[in-house]
Amino acid sequence: MKNSPSIKENVDQTKVTPRTALLVGASGLVGGFCLQALLETPAYESVISVARRALPDVTHPRLEQKVLPLETFDSLELPPVQDVFCALGTTIREAGSQQAFRQVDYELPLAAAEHAIKFGAEQFILVSSVGADSKSGNFYLRTKGELEDALKSLPFKAVHFFRPSLLLGARRESRPLESMAIAAARLLQFLFVGPFRRYHPVHAMTVGRAMISAARANGSGCSIYEYDGILQLHIE
Repeated sequence: MKNSPSIKENVDQTKVTPRTALLVGASGLVGGFCLQALLETPAYESVISVARRALPDVTHPRLEQKVLPLETFDSLELPPVQDVFCALGTTIREAGSQQAFRQVDYELPLAAAEHAIKFGAEQFILVSSVGADSKSGNFYLRTKGELEDALKSLPFKAVHFFRPSLLLGARRESRPLESMAIAAARLLQFLFVGPFRRYHPVHAMTVGRAMISAARANGSGCSIYEYDGILQLHIE
């Protein structure tokens, strides 16, 4: 796992050169917090949110909302962008099938990445999952790992993969199984030590804000952040 570069070393540079951020998936749990953090960060002179539906409760002079079917992302005209934040994600149960899940969690993020490169994108910041591995026997984790591998092959200056375990926070939609798992995890927090610490639940706000910190560090190469790495970035 690569250590994140020092954010403090690059803050002055980011302030001098304002950037444009593209966010895909702002209507989700992590995406909502990521959007909030982007709008609070002067380093971004413009934030473009791309989603299937408008966010009526979110307005800001630096925010431009583009509403369209994500399957048509490759037809979207964009200004020059530097940082792409992707918080797309679903569950197989919500999607209805493995094929539908793969479209949301693999095909759409990859299409967004490939399209953003045409407009100068330098960094791609992705919400993935703890245990993501393209060789996993688990379909969910294998799909997440295959997306990471595909993104690493694209000509980005830097890719950042955030691998949280259970996400804490109030979702718009009900996920009974996830809620049960979170309740159990809270009771068994003493088990999340040593090699199991990476499975510690983390609040979605912490992940969303850490994504901004990773992008502002202006590093290069591939960086992976699990529980401790996410907490460190959030604090910085």
